[in-house]
Amino acid sequence: MPLYQFLIPADCASARVKAELAAAITAVHCEVTGAPGAYVNVAFTELGPDSLFASGRPVAHGRLVGIIRTGRSPETKRVLMERLAQTWAEVSGEPADGFAVFIQEVPGSSMLEEGEFLPESAAD
Repeated sequence: MPLYQFLIPADCASARVKAELAAAITAVHCEVTGAPGAYVNVAFTELGPDSLFASGRPVAHGRLVGIIRTGRSPETKRVLMERLAQTWAEVSGEPADGFAVFIQEVPGSSMLEEGEFLPESAAD
């Protein structure tokens, strides 16, 4: 854990560089939180035209939904979200303007990975 789920338009630059994005997002998560990279999950869902909306209108830029363990400070979460967006723009070559990042927190006791419940995150 965590799980970072990208929702991206099919055939966009970010769709072509998924492996590079996955490695870069893993590195950012580990650098910012101190968590080991072995549990960082990154997934991509490519969407067809007119399949992603904001304010009832189609958007051309991706979205990132991250699920992380509860316990990080507001400052750590802010830095994490800024670095994730910056990394997405740098690796994909797509503008950060229009990209969105959403973070959801859940307790470690609500996560089962490799047959074991995860410990709670260490407080920042």
